[in-house]
Amino acid sequence: MSETVTLDVGGMTCDGCAGRVRDALEGVAGVASAEVSHENGFAIVSHSGVSRDLMTGAVRTIGYTVDGQAEEYHWGDRSVWKQSANNTKWCLIGCAIGEFGTLAYYSYSGITADLTLYSNMWYFFAILPLINGLATSVMLETYLLMRGQMDFRNALSTAFGMSFISMLMMEISMEITDLLFTGGQLGMDPRAIPLMLLVGFLTPWPYNYWRLKKYGMACH
Repeated sequence: MSETVTLDVGGMTCDGCAGRVRDALEGVAGVASAEVSHENGFAIVSHSGVSRDLMTGAVRTIGYTVDGQAEEYHWGDRSVWKQSANNTKWCLIGCAIGEFGTLAYYSYSGITADLTLYSNMWYFFAILPLINGLATSVMLETYLLMRGQMDFRNALSTAFGMSFISMLMMEISMEITDLLFTGGQLGMDPRAIPLMLLVGFLTPWPYNYWRLKKYGMACH
C-alpha cells in the first residue's frame, strides 16, 4: 500500500540540489517517487512501508539537513570528496582561463614590464587577473548549469551564489605561485603552470568538501 510523507529538507539552493535529493530518495528501495522543491524546502515522498529514518538518512548522507538535523560531520566520506573534487575541477578550469589569459597577455605585451614592485599600479595589475578569473569561472558555471536544464537567470544567480571564498583561495594561491617563479614580475612563467594548477586545486578542495558535506552547497 502506497504512503506519502513530507520531509523538511534544508541546504538546497537550486534545481541541481533538488535533483540530487530526489535521486537519493528514489534510490531507496521501496520509494516510488519523490517531488522535491528547493524553493519551498520540502520533499514529498511516495513509498511502500519505508521507514522515515531510512529516507532521512539517504538525504543527510549527501549533505543536506532533514528536520533541521544533519549527518554527524566527518572527513571520511569518499563520495563527498569525489563530488567536491569535481566541483573544484570545473571551478579551476574557469578561474584558470581568466587568470592565465591575463598573465599571458602581460608577458606578451610587456605592459607590466616597467612597473615598480608593490607600487599602486603594480597592485592594480596584480588584482586584474583575479577579477578576470572570477568572471570566467562564473561564466563557465552558468554555462554548465544551463546545460543541466536550468534557465539563464537561475543559472547566473546560482553561479554568483557559489562560494567566492573558494574561488578567491584558488586565484590567490595560483598567482602567488606564479610570482614566486617570476620574482614579483607580473606575467606568466610557463614553468609555473603545472604547479599553479596543482596548488589551485588543492588549496580550496578541503573547504569545498566541508561546504558540501555540512551544507550541501554545490550545484553540479
